[in-house]
Amino acid sequence: MIATNIRLQFNENHNAEIVLTVKGHVEIVELKDVISRGKELSVDIKQYRKQRSLDANALLWKMCTEIANVIRSTKDEVYLQMLERYGVFTHIIVKPEAVDRVVQEWRTARVLGEVTVNNKTGIQVMCYYGSHLYDTKEFSVLLDGIISEAKDMGIDVISESEKQSLLNEWGK
Repeated sequence: MIATNIRLQFNENHNAEIVLTVKGHVEIVELKDVISRGKELSVDIKQYRKQRSLDANALLWKMCTEIANVIRSTKDEVYLQMLERYGVFTHIIVKPEAVDRVVQEWRTARVLGEVTVNNKTGIQVMCYYGSHLYDTKEFSVLLDGIISEAKDMGIDVISESEKQSLLNEWGK
């Protein structure tokens, strides 16, 4: 659901109540039914972000597939290479015995080496997020990089205005 307003109030037992103004009411009826049966609801309230356009995502995978065909690889391998070149990452320091497990948990990760923090030895790992977690700007950087590499290989790509149109659909 998308909320357009939020208000905090307190009931007679001094418990906080959050009142939301939401678009649509069908889900509310279903949720009230769940509570009427003695069940609890899990609630996650966060800033609304428009979902990425399927067309923008489809373009990313189309470009990865076309690059893969040229270099005789797979679209998934190309995607992971592009994440390393143009993607969003974080650095983490892990216990040496946990490195393999941490690397397996991320879309792609690069072990950078041993570091010492507070007299304790750890391994620094550069971990790349999957593009499904990107905001519009981050996804645009990734897509620009993939398109640029495709152009360099002589692969026909979309125009700048078509690309911008896809990213605008995705929202900010």
